[in-house]
Amino acid sequence: MLNKARTGAILLALPLTAFILVTFVAPLGSMFMRSLYDPLVADIMPETLAALEEWDGTGLPAEQVYALAARELGLAREEKTIGRLATRLNRDTSGMRSVIMRSGRALKRAGDAPWSETLPDINPAWGEADIWQALVRTGARVTPIYYLNALDLTLDSDGGVVRQPEDRRIYGTLFIKTIRVSLVITLLCLAIGYPVAWLIAHSPPRMSRMLLVLVLVPFWTSLLVRTTSWIVLLQQQGVVNDLLVRVGIVADEQRLTMIHNMTGTLVAMTHVLLPFMILPIYSVMRGIPAVQMQAAMSLGANWPRAFRQVYLPQSLPGVGAGCLLVFILAIGYYITPALVGGQSGQLISNFIAYHIQTSLNWGLAAALGCVLFVAVLLLFLLYDRVLGLDRMRLGA
Repeated sequence: MLNKARTGAILLALPLTAFILVTFVAPLGSMFMRSLYDPLVADIMPETLAALEEWDGTGLPAEQVYALAARELGLAREEKTIGRLATRLNRDTSGMRSVIMRSGRALKRAGDAPWSETLPDINPAWGEADIWQALVRTGARVTPIYYLNALDLTLDSDGGVVRQPEDRRIYGTLFIKTIRVSLVITLLCLAIGYPVAWLIAHSPPRMSRMLLVLVLVPFWTSLLVRTTSWIVLLQQQGVVNDLLVRVGIVADEQRLTMIHNMTGTLVAMTHVLLPFMILPIYSVMRGIPAVQMQAAMSLGANWPRAFRQVYLPQSLPGVGAGCLLVFILAIGYYITPALVGGQSGQLISNFIAYHIQTSLNWGLAAALGCVLFVAVLLLFLLYDRVLGLDRMRLGA
């Protein structure tokens, strides 16, 4: 009987398990794989890379290596994979795309002279060690280069890890900016959401239901509509600026720029994420008996002291749940900063989307996503260590 019950429970859990595996575990696994595994160069130029294993990295390779490189470049041109090869090498070393594409076209007219002379004649870059070092660096099937790039690091000619040139250090700053913006949005949502949750929890039933419906209305409205509406409200000729001019706070010729910058990102994301702060806090507040505050005040405490010592500690599990939920959502948000953020309001998620959709550098996008995932996981573990997940509640 026990075995039948256990089998039935397992069968009931199978659909949920399959759903989690397909929609969560498999995409994460694919992302981690793409961030480390890059066989493109190794698949297109396997013999050249095998011959380069005997090269010490100084001077120039032997004639055999030049001949193999010329043959495999010609084959890549015929198979129409030379463009992908050139793009991949160009990500490692700027200018490599033009070298590879020009060499591939010129090989049609090249004779059978020693390739160590012919290739440098086609492009002088083949007469320098840098291009061969780039082939060696990008030829590994399993490579940490995407993670190094995501952390503003790279490999030097000796294979050592060094910092990127100063003009290419962008992702470390973006990660810090994303975390800082997410913290600010979390604090704004808490400052607005806590009083609103308290008001809903302590209003008469009819008023409470009405206020709760107003909080839930954004969930029934498209995220795109909610975000673009802020463009109408915050633009220089928008409603907010018109109101400020009419009441005399700002002059008509000094209208505020509140859109396509960080201000627009903060305002729009706070509006979008505010319900995720209000609902967990409200659900906890709803379970706190009102008589406790009355009892504390009857014993001599004034309202602020009773609130601070009796009510606030009991509401902290909801505050913790709301803050964690808002922060995790904010750190990976994409649509809102893309629409209202402009250049200064872009976050790391926008660059992940750029590498997926525009530059097609999926390895770097996957590495950035993995770094972001690990950062959120570390935050989650820190929260568990400091406050304890057992204290976090989404309801009474």
